[in-house]
Amino acid sequence: QVHVVESGGGLVQPGGSLRLSCAASGSAFKINSMGWFRQAPGKERELVASINGVFGTNYADSVKGRFTISRDNPKNTVYLQMNSLKPEDTAVYYCNVWTNRGTVLGQGTQVTVSS
Repeated sequence: QVHVVESGGGLVQPGGSLRLSCAASGSAFKINSMGWFRQAPGKERELVASINGVFGTNYADSVKGRFTISRDNPKNTVYLQMNSLKPEDTAVYYCNVWTNRGTVLGQGTQVTVSS
């Protein structure tokens, strides 16, 4: 079974930065892709960014130029560096890991952008 643990959420002022981390652990699994979804109150969950060794990175239009996704393969960890944060970035952010044993979604971490 594969587990993911997220960290790094919190409260930040508009224009500020946060970095989210997500570490995957388990036995006998191979990671294909890693990424982040987010869900704001009253809205559908959306894919924010993903990273894959073959296809590279992918970003939602709303975060291009502000967010950067990266991955540490030996540590099975993915990061989301979020800069120039806006109030509309407020949401619960979920790490998602696509593996050869299925897809695993994290428990979520709250990001609040407010003055």
